[in-house]
Amino acid sequence: MKVMRTYLDCFPCFLRQVVIALSQVPVDESLRVDILKETLEDIRMTDTSKTPAHTTTHIHRRIRRLLGCDPFKEIKQRYNRKALTLYPRLKSLVEESPDPLWTASRLAIAGNVIDFGIYTEVDIEAEVERSLEKEIVWDDYADFRAAVGRTEEVLYLVDNAGEIVFDRILIETLLDRGKRVTAVVKGGPVINDSTAEDAVEAGLHKICGVRDNGSDAIGTILEWCSEEFRGLFHGADLVVSKGQGNFETLMNVEKDIFFLFQAKCNVVSGFLGVENGAMLLVEGGRLKGIGSSPSSAG
Repeated sequence: MKVMRTYLDCFPCFLRQVVIALSQVPVDESLRVDILKETLEDIRMTDTSKTPAHTTTHIHRRIRRLLGCDPFKEIKQRYNRKALTLYPRLKSLVEESPDPLWTASRLAIAGNVIDFGIYTEVDIEAEVERSLEKEIVWDDYADFRAAVGRTEEVLYLVDNAGEIVFDRILIETLLDRGKRVTAVVKGGPVINDSTAEDAVEAGLHKICGVRDNGSDAIGTILEWCSEEFRGLFHGADLVVSKGQGNFETLMNVEKDIFFLFQAKCNVVSGFLGVENGAMLLVEGGRLKGIGSSPSSAG
């Protein structure tokens, strides 16, 4: 099985992430340039045998340290509020669907576009419409539905702020099926990834257990997570993993895990043999056939 690692095309993206982060705060241009230059040391030290998430985690730690704040705090709150205004409509779409789990899964994948490591602005409403019309390119929904049917407990790894409202709807759908769900957020801020604060803003704490993974890393780098979370992860019957970062860092882990995300960069889309922007619901075990197109792997 191929392994996700850092490719040459990742390096311009590292710099773009720095520029996006620094654009979120009102600081002098000279300070932005100085901080960007400082992050070049993290880029220089990149271990290309590791995932891009390893390097970008170091980069964002440095940015927060040099700024003395979380540059994404305000935009996270703004997108949580924006997504919550859509919640009643999204909830109705699921409740009126002939297959609520299918619709909730599609909406959860649609919400994954809210990613400020990649984009600067997102039209959430347009993405909802797109999600209901566009094909899921790698679609393991039948296997996902079967896996949900045979398990009692689900560990749900949420991804971004704003997106967490879409996750709430899928989690509520799982709860309606009698499942016990534990949602996992980040242990500290990184880009616009969800933390405990975002879970509260999205109302997630009212419907299921919420735990953090003890880490401020992008994705889920298990060796950087808390021992408590690792025990929770390895003991889980079924893991739902949201987002491209979680896919990059967990795709080679032997686990009953389903990845719901959008391929949002040339490296990941090329790795999977799909177009940029492709919507995916991937059973982890089937990644052993990677190297073929999703259709031939299935």
